[in-house]
Formats: sequence, structure tokens, C-alpha cells
Amino acid sequence: MKYITTINEHEYLVDILDDHRVVVNGVCYVVDFESVSGQPVFSLLVDGKSYEAYVYESDSDLEVLVNGALYTAAVVDEREHRLRSAFGSGPVQSGEFYLKAPMPGLVIDIPVEDGQKIGEGDVLLILESMKMQNELKAPRAGVVSRVRVKVGENVERRQTLLSVI
Repeated sequence: MKYITTINEHEYLVDILDDHRVVVNGVCYVVDFESVSGQPVFSLLVDGKSYEAYVYESDSDLEVLVNGALYTAAVVDEREHRLRSAFGSGPVQSGEFYLKAPMPGLVIDIPVEDGQKIGEGDVLLILESMKMQNELKAPRAGVVSRVRVKVGENVERRQTLLSVI
């Protein structure tokens, strides 16, 4: 089955051939993707290279943490993508954005403050989880409207950390 995956405003055509072969934008990859002990932690092998990925479902998309980088991925099948395109539905680039914890962890640093202007990709918060420090970055430019946590605070998965307008 074919899917369109949108990550950081870039679309990727993904065709799942079988359990171990995936074609992304015309390039075939040999993959192995297994959950570790039923947790949201996955072992991912792509053409023999090993990765550890944390995958969380949010209300409308997936949050994927790989090598300390957090990605938001919207995945739709070809039919739904055609319908959305016909009606002009795209990612919302305005309104308030809520940065939520992709996993439970400890707030290590918050390099932004209320009222600060930020750009797309700026680090908003550093969260430590499972002995790894993860930089959570801005998906778009805006202004930090409210920081809702403090350095040293333990947070739960999906807890709102801060908001950007």
C-alpha cells in the first residue's frame, strides 16, 4: 500500500512492498522494525544500519524521536491525500502551537522565555529521558506565549511544556 508521509513540510511517497522492503520516493530499502518489549521504543534496521526510535501517536499524527531529533510525521494513504489536496487542506501554519512531551522525562534546560521570538528549528526545550538528552525544536517561527514547566521538573508523556503563537 502507498502512503504520503509529511515531515517538516516535505512529502515522501512510501510504498510498503512487504515486511522487509519499503520504497521511499523511488528508492528501495531493506528494513526491519520491531517494538522493544511492547514499549514505544523500536529497533529499526535500514539497509543494515541500526537506529533506536521512539514512536508516539498524537491526536492526528506521529511523533518520532531518532538520534535526539524529534519529528512530527503526518501519514495518509493515497486516497486521503488526493481528497485533502482537492480541498486545499495543508498543515496549519498559524494559531497557537503546543509543544508536548514526546515521552516522560526530566526538563534539563529551557533556552527560551515568555515573549521571545523564535525561528523554525530553534531549540525550545531539552528533555532527558532514558539517559538521553533530547532537543525539542520549534516546528515553525513564532513567539513563545507561555512556558508551562521549570528546569528540574519531571514531566509525563503528552504534557504541555510550552506554547507558541
